Amino acid sequence: MPLPVLYRSRPVMRWTNPFDTFERMMQRMFEESPAEEAENGYPVDINEEDDRVLVDAEMPGFTKDDIDVSINDDLLSIQAERSTERKGRPYLQERRYARVQRTLRLPSAVDPESVDATLEGGVLHMEMKKSESEQTRKIEVK
Repeated sequence: MPLPVLYRSRPVMRWTNPFDTFERMMQRMFEESPAEEAENGYPVDINEEDDRVLVDAEMPGFTKDDIDVSINDDLLSIQAERSTERKGRPYLQERRYARVQRTLRLPSAVDPESVDATLEGGVLHMEMKKSESEQTRKIEVK
């Protein structure tokens, strides 16, 4: 009686484009990069009420002297820059110079004179009144 012959089968391999694989690897590598976060700025929330606009912007590690805020029509610009003060020779240095800039379109034009900005717990809170032409007015029907 003849002995059965066992054949080793090879798994079917699909050909993949090496450039696609490389692109996927690069996307994964830079997807949640701290450098990208600093370049794009920190998270911002903008909320609108009938007569005012509220903005909360995360600004961790910045002091009020590091932050510049300006408004031009309905554009809000937030810039911040900090450097680390060195004392002695560095042994371990993870805190670095940081510069962030965001320009955001507000839901409506605001009165630049009415802006109230405070920095608490690393969050910049801004409250600004809408300009008179932008405020919602209730009209009484007669």
